[in-house]
Amino acid sequence: MDFELSEDHRVLRDSIRDFVAKEIRPKAADFDRNHKIDDDVVRKIAELGVLGTYIPEEYGGAGLDYLSYILVIEEVSKACASTGVLISAHTSLCCDPIFNYGSKEQKRKYLPSLAAGEKIGCFLLTEPEAGSDVANLQSTYREEDGSFVVSGSKLFITNGGYRGIGVLFATRDRTLKHKGISAFIVDLESDGVEILKNEEKLGIRGSYTTAFGLDSVRIPRENLLGEEGQGFKIAMETLNGGRIGIAAQALGIAAGAFDLARNYAKERKQFGKPLSALQAIQFKMADMAVRIETSRLITYKAGWLKDQKKTNAVESAMAKLHASETATYVTKEALQVHGGYGYICEYEVERMFRDAKITEIYEGTSEVQRVVIGKMMLD
Repeated sequence: MDFELSEDHRVLRDSIRDFVAKEIRPKAADFDRNHKIDDDVVRKIAELGVLGTYIPEEYGGAGLDYLSYILVIEEVSKACASTGVLISAHTSLCCDPIFNYGSKEQKRKYLPSLAAGEKIGCFLLTEPEAGSDVANLQSTYREEDGSFVVSGSKLFITNGGYRGIGVLFATRDRTLKHKGISAFIVDLESDGVEILKNEEKLGIRGSYTTAFGLDSVRIPRENLLGEEGQGFKIAMETLNGGRIGIAAQALGIAAGAFDLARNYAKERKQFGKPLSALQAIQFKMADMAVRIETSRLITYKAGWLKDQKKTNAVESAMAKLHASETATYVTKEALQVHGGYGYICEYEVERMFRDAKITEIYEGTSEVQRVVIGKMMLD
């Protein structure tokens, strides 16, 4: 058992860390205020090759392993959770199912443009009546003149505002529940795809969270992903990997907030000495550090299992559950260390506090993760 990162992983981590310090951290507050990540920054991220981290080189990706992907999300999210989830949702939820379930023609057609950032990917699953209850999808499809025609609505779609490429889920027959669901690759600039709104949110404000209306959207038959009726399986297996990405995002938020709290505690003086000399602060820092390190170990293990092509459903759920709850705990405590200053928007920890909460909700709430883990422990 070796807990050391390889030289390649350390080089990657350090290069991403340098990029973040130069290109993302100075602009993260603006992304939050403006509800948008600068297009120039998205372009530079694409040029780094991290929009296709573990996609093979033959399809335009960087050909790295899944742990490399985790390191990228972690380092980016230390400074900007909005940018972290842009990369995560694009990679885990769009590139990944196309790579795992797509035909060779689909991979050749879509993955190179996604990996290059020419198109930003998203995952159109959630609906007003189908969040955790995926089998209750209301969006329907029918066949007509050699194409599939989809109608319905989607909401809370991360990256949807880019109108790039989406993996879309709909059912042929609502009464069939999960057995009737199929998956499709859709160009979100297609006729009939309407952006209803981009949500204004508590946190990750730089990230698009989009509601769509789908009015008889015509999808070529060759854009069926996998087989008809396989959509539920594709969605669930994609979310297993996606949860590792969100765990990495949560881990990054927590680690970033910890660093801010530690630096502040060393610099800020009260009662004639630095805050770091006070046992109450030392206890807070100790509790934060233990939770972060535990989350990191679980998340890295889940990534390692995915690299080894071993089952990882339990580990990904554990990583997502623990890291997300760690993020909310650590950012709350980090804000407390900052005192009144932590409540001021000028300080990064205020934004991190807002950003953390969503990690307990999207890609499966903490309650859903506990259901997954509990069932598998008792099965």
